[in-house]
Amino acid sequence: MTKIVLLAGGLGTRLGEETALKPKPMVEVGGMPILCHIMNGYADHGFNEFIIALGYKAEVIKQYFLNYVYLQNDFSIHLSNSAIEVKQRPDRDWIVHLVDTGLNSMTGGRLHRLRDQLNKETFMVTYGDGVSDVNLRRLLDFHHAHGKLATLTLVRPRARFGTVDLVGDQVVRFKEKLDTESWINGGFFVFEPGVLAYLSKDEEVLENDVLTRLAEDGQLMAYRHTGFWECMDTMRDKQHLESLWSSGSAPWAARKVCT
Repeated sequence: MTKIVLLAGGLGTRLGEETALKPKPMVEVGGMPILCHIMNGYADHGFNEFIIALGYKAEVIKQYFLNYVYLQNDFSIHLSNSAIEVKQRPDRDWIVHLVDTGLNSMTGGRLHRLRDQLNKETFMVTYGDGVSDVNLRRLLDFHHAHGKLATLTLVRPRARFGTVDLVGDQVVRFKEKLDTESWINGGFFVFEPGVLAYLSKDEEVLENDVLTRLAEDGQLMAYRHTGFWECMDTMRDKQHLESLWSSGSAPWAARKVCT
């Protein structure tokens, strides 16, 4: 079974007061933590075992999943013996491992701390703040086909400024556009256990240290995704995702959701 690692330990300082009381992956879009949006995307492709690498305000994510069944369903409590009877069960058959990987660990360091859980088979990794309509099964198939240790997903970011269509001097339409000149790391990875040999300490950054060494050794391949991708890095990004969700046609939305 392919395990999914969610890097959910960062501070998220550019989201201001949103992350004063909660970690960035618990910031809500459409009334649901963005972490759950991401997990829904993997589950919709048939992946259901997750390892959440915790750090900043780890207790908030732990409490969310510890109480998830009771918060989402009706239940009865037998006061005589404290037995709890849940009236319904979630339709998601998920296994969620919650692992504290250190308050100050960097992204590579968090994976290093998970090495004993990841040393048996291919695993997938993503951040706790990015949503996409990338086909995760095709990504995994691409990875297995090339035979290297690592695959990263490349995406074209949304340009900061949109464009305006004119008829004469009359504005007829505003359009967002993609930065068609650049490919960037979209944060959806597939790794073989051999990648763990490239990790050694908490201070290592996955992007700058580990991926660089993999590339130098000819062990890193790129899967190009030309569809939707968005990272919730700032309040402006959050508001953009909220507007897409409110429209009822969010490109990343899974067929089933956890709320």
